[in-house]
Amino acid sequence: MTTSLTLVRRIRARPAIVFEALTTADGVAAWWGPDDLPVVLAETDPQVGGAFRVRFRTRDGLEHEVRGEYLEIVPPRRIAMTWRWVFGGEPEEAGRVSRVECDLAPIAGGTELTFTHADLRNEASLASHTQGWTGSMAKLVVRLGRLDGAASQPSEILG
Repeated sequence: MTTSLTLVRRIRARPAIVFEALTTADGVAAWWGPDDLPVVLAETDPQVGGAFRVRFRTRDGLEHEVRGEYLEIVPPRRIAMTWRWVFGGEPEEAGRVSRVECDLAPIAGGTELTFTHADLRNEASLASHTQGWTGSMAKLVVRLGRLDGAASQPSEILG
């Protein structure tokens, strides 16, 4: 059984600005990872077939690294990419590839970001990724600005 999580955030920034934060090394380095610790390494090549690699540290002192390939890039509307833990991360996902999708829609005053992480192995992985992405999305929203009334918790978890 695989599971998916979906988070929706309303951000006070144009889609092009949010897209840049999701696809450039400097943008990713500013918000990736659930804790308030710096990203150790961020590399992006945001084109179909291009790769990304991000390493971050968590409060427990552990480092986590993920890599993937961009499957779809539609500036400033959509990003789809594979996701594979190189080290750290959720042990349940070792050796597996999942999928991350980001859809950006213009709304009054900013952007609605719909973030989906699909093909997670089980409930333990879902819980771990939900915690991690919720923290990361909070950092992204703080960096770019939150629209009033925006959701601060996962909007939907699909089994």
